[in-house]
Amino acid sequence: MEPRFEKKEEIAIVLDFLPNGYPFDSRPMHIKTAIAQAIGKVHFTLLELVPKKGIHLTPSEEVYIGEGKRDKIHHISGKLPLERLTHTASSVMESVIREIISKDEQRFMAFFNNAQPLGVRMHQLELLPGLGKKHMWEILEARDEKPFESFEDLKKRVKLMPDPERVIMRRIIKELDGAEKHRIFVDIGNCSN
Repeated sequence: MEPRFEKKEEIAIVLDFLPNGYPFDSRPMHIKTAIAQAIGKVHFTLLELVPKKGIHLTPSEEVYIGEGKRDKIHHISGKLPLERLTHTASSVMESVIREIISKDEQRFMAFFNNAQPLGVRMHQLELLPGLGKKHMWEILEARDEKPFESFEDLKKRVKLMPDPERVIMRRIIKELDGAEKHRIFVDIGNCSN
């Protein structure tokens, strides 16, 4: 069962800000525009944003990119593939994703509490790095007794459970890489313009 992504990104978190545009852009300086590389807060969409004139952004800053009046962003240039991220954007991405996960713990706990089989041989839980059949069965048995309330509750009730936040973060990065057939957390098709 693939998740349905209905809403567009409304908030993005800046990963890098290039006030003079990309260094490889050979156009004259007066034609270049500032660029921000960002990640959507809900669907983890990697985006290239163009801020309004005179606006300076900082990594980890939240910016509104939804419909309606935007205070800092002029427009969204488009989606970014993972390999086009700058060194700075790549280096802060993991911590930004981890922060999103920890601030919205209930959303990710819902995945552990509601994950379903993908077919007769594979379960959604097995898509998480480091979780195999043994962890899957332990999670299913524990959640049948009582739904998980938090990451701590999950770690306490499932023996040798890897750090759930790290497991989710690693899965999100794999999905951003584009090599994954099944997407649980990343929607590469959802952004405003």
